[in-house]
Amino acid sequence: MWMLLLCVAGGAAYLWYPRTEGQASTQKGGSDKSGGRSVPVVASTSRRGDMPVYLPGLGSVTAFNTVTVRSRVDGQIMKIAFTEGQLVKEGDLLIEIDPRPFQVMLEQAEATKARDVALLQNALVDQERYKVLFGQEAIPKQQLDTQLATVAQYQATIKSDQAAIDNAKLQLIYCKITSPLTGRIGLRLVDQGNIIHATDVNGLVVITQLQPIAVIFNIAEDSLPAVRKKMQTETLHIDAYDRDLKKKLAQGKLLTIDNQIDQSTGTVRFKGQFENEDNALFPNQFVNARLLLDMRRNAVIIPTAAIQHSAQSTFVYVVKADNTAEVRTVVSTLTEGDEAAVDSGLEPGENVVIDGVDKLQQGTKVSMRLTGEPLPGHKVTRG
Repeated sequence: MWMLLLCVAGGAAYLWYPRTEGQASTQKGGSDKSGGRSVPVVASTSRRGDMPVYLPGLGSVTAFNTVTVRSRVDGQIMKIAFTEGQLVKEGDLLIEIDPRPFQVMLEQAEATKARDVALLQNALVDQERYKVLFGQEAIPKQQLDTQLATVAQYQATIKSDQAAIDNAKLQLIYCKITSPLTGRIGLRLVDQGNIIHATDVNGLVVITQLQPIAVIFNIAEDSLPAVRKKMQTETLHIDAYDRDLKKKLAQGKLLTIDNQIDQSTGTVRFKGQFENEDNALFPNQFVNARLLLDMRRNAVIIPTAAIQHSAQSTFVYVVKADNTAEVRTVVSTLTEGDEAAVDSGLEPGENVVIDGVDKLQQGTKVSMRLTGEPLPGHKVTRG
């Protein structure tokens, strides 16, 4: 009998305990909207500012000028006056070729001219003598005409001799190979002491212009009308970023647009010019180009993380003055990096949730911390 009473009392206590424990936990704090435990969130305050409108495109760095240096004469390389990777200016000496064969050619041409000049002078003396004799009817006119032709022949020969002299001097000039442009020297293709020829297929070295330098990138053809219209009134600027779109490498300007659309990709090639004073851009380097098309003035700007999407609308969670979350439908047509411009549905100075949205719904009680504020219990040391 006593055992039966103890079993009944134990069962009643078991059924009563969970119910009272649940009621106590509800009184201490729950997740309901009225008086429940608040949800911790991180929020950001919307602001009014200017939002740039960029057109992105994948591109590569291209040198305006690339020259393969070749020899114009045959001979042995006596001196290499550059080091690989050196920055050279236009006119700087690069390579010297043995000039002695051409110096001999110059001396021979000068000697030939001196001989022909002497012959011309003698022919001129005879010409004057024949003119006197012809006037005295001492010689026939045919003899005078022959002498005149001889003088003309020597005069032409001297011109040919002078051309040979100029050619020899030109070969001597070609023995000193200078840089045709200002740029960076690549790896040399021949070494000192080698015999080179003007007909060699491979060059001696390649020089690439680095300042200024170009970036060629592709933009969707749908943006072409807006870009062309903007180019008529102002110069458009371009920012070049690295592969990860995190580091800005250089800033330049739009130079020109290609004359046709690539039908396979639906894009147009754009060419920008960059001064590249710090040599941040290198030929054939991959870059992310961003063409600044316009600037949206006085836009309401919020972090992109605050914008949520559903099948029906685009919305954000706004933290109201009573620390409750409100679902607000917004319209946003421009996103730039980590920020988005809101066209309607939000005013400057309102707090929007950027972290913790997965636990929110309309009217949820929140515990808000603005971006930039320290976490609870963390001490901030200011220097």
